[in-house]
Amino acid sequence: MRQTDRHFKFDWITILLFFILAGFGWLNILSASHSGEIVDYFSFTEFYGKQLVFIILSIVLIILILSIDAKFYERFSSIIYFASLLSLIGLFIFGKNINGATSWYDLGGMTLQPSEFAKAATALAVAKYISDLQTDIKQFKHQIRIFAIIVIPAFLILLQKDAGSTLVYGAFFFVLYREGLPKIYLILGSVLIVLAICALKFGVIITMLVAAIVVFGYYFTLKKKPSFFQPIIALVIALLISFVVRYTYDSLLPFHQKDRITIWLSLEKDADKLEKMKKEAAYNLLESEKAISAGGFKGKGFMEGTRTTGKFVPEQHTDYIFTTVGEEWGFIGSFGVVLIFVLLILRILHLAELQKSQFSRVYGYAVGAILFIHFLINIGMVMGLIPTIGIPLPLFSYGGSGLWGFTILVFIFVKLDSNRINEW
Repeated sequence: MRQTDRHFKFDWITILLFFILAGFGWLNILSASHSGEIVDYFSFTEFYGKQLVFIILSIVLIILILSIDAKFYERFSSIIYFASLLSLIGLFIFGKNINGATSWYDLGGMTLQPSEFAKAATALAVAKYISDLQTDIKQFKHQIRIFAIIVIPAFLILLQKDAGSTLVYGAFFFVLYREGLPKIYLILGSVLIVLAICALKFGVIITMLVAAIVVFGYYFTLKKKPSFFQPIIALVIALLISFVVRYTYDSLLPFHQKDRITIWLSLEKDADKLEKMKKEAAYNLLESEKAISAGGFKGKGFMEGTRTTGKFVPEQHTDYIFTTVGEEWGFIGSFGVVLIFVLLILRILHLAELQKSQFSRVYGYAVGAILFIHFLINIGMVMGLIPTIGIPLPLFSYGGSGLWGFTILVFIFVKLDSNRINEW
C-alpha cells in the first residue's frame, strides 16, 4: 500500500449510516415543508432548499475535518473549549431571541446556534482532562473539575432559556461511568429522580413516609449497622430535595413548562381540566400522536401525508420531524429510522472500545452518548413518553447549526479512529 493511501482509510460504515440519516432526514423536511405545490428543489426560500445547502456545506466541513491531523483535536482541545465558552457568553450581549431563547447569533441572512458546537468542544475537553493529565477519575478533586468542565457550558445554555440543550449534557454521565466514576453517583441520581417524581405526584408528606419506611427498613436489615444519625441525615436531605422540587414546580417554573409536567404526570385531579389542558398546552403532542397513528403499518407514502401537508403539526420540520416519518412511512419506516440510529450509536461505541488512545475512547463514548440522549428525548417527546422538550432529532431536524454541530461531533471521532485503522 502506498503511503498516501493511508489517508483515505476511514470507517465507512459510520460514514454511510451518517449520510443515510442525513439524506432521509432531508426527504422528510421536504415533505414537511411543501403543501402540495410543485417542488422547486433549489428554492432557497423553502426549508428543504436551505437544508440542501446546509448538507452540501456539511460535506465541505467533513473534508476539512478529515484533512486536519488527528493530533490537532487533542492538542488544541482546551483552546477549542474556551472558544466555545466565549461564544456562549457573547450571546448575552449579541444574541438574538427566538421563541423565548437567546441562543442564536444573527449573521444577516442566517442564524448560528453556538450551543450545537459546544457539545463537541466539551467532549474534547473532557477527553483531554481524563487522558492527557493522567486523571484518576475516582479522586473527588478530579470529579469536581470534570463536573465543572461539563456544568459551565450547560449553565450558560440554561441561562439562555434553552432547557432542552442543557439536558443533553447529562449524556456525559455515561462517559464518566465508563471511565470509572463510582456507582454511588448512579444510585444518588436515580434516587433524586424518584424523589422528584414522587414529590410532584404524591406530595411531600407521602413521599417522606415512604422514604422513611425504605431507609429505616434498609438500616435494620444491615448486619453491621452504621451510626443511627446516617439514616436521619438521609431523610433530612430527602425532605429538602422534596421541598425544593415542589417549590420549583409551584413557584419558579414558567407556565408552559409547568403545564408540560402536569400533563405528563397527570397531576391535575380534575379529568375535565386535565383534558382541556392537554388540548391547550399539548396541542403539538396530540397532533403528533394523530399523525403517527395515521401512518399505520406501511404509511401513506412520500409527500402523501394529509396531516403533514395540511400543517397540522407545528414545527414539524424541526423538533417534530419524526411525525412525518410516522405518517408517510408508517411503522416500517419509523422502525427503520430507529434501527439506523441504534446501529450508528452502537457502531460508534464499538469503535470507541477499540481505541488504543484513551483520549479517542473517551471522546467516542461522548459522541455516542450525546447522539443517544438526543435520539431518546426527541423520539420519547414525539410519542408522549416524556414531557415536551425542544430538542432536535440528530441529522433529521431542519437547521444548519444542528447539522453542522453533529457533523463536527461525529467526524472528529471518524478522524481520531482513522489513526487506529491506518496503523501498520
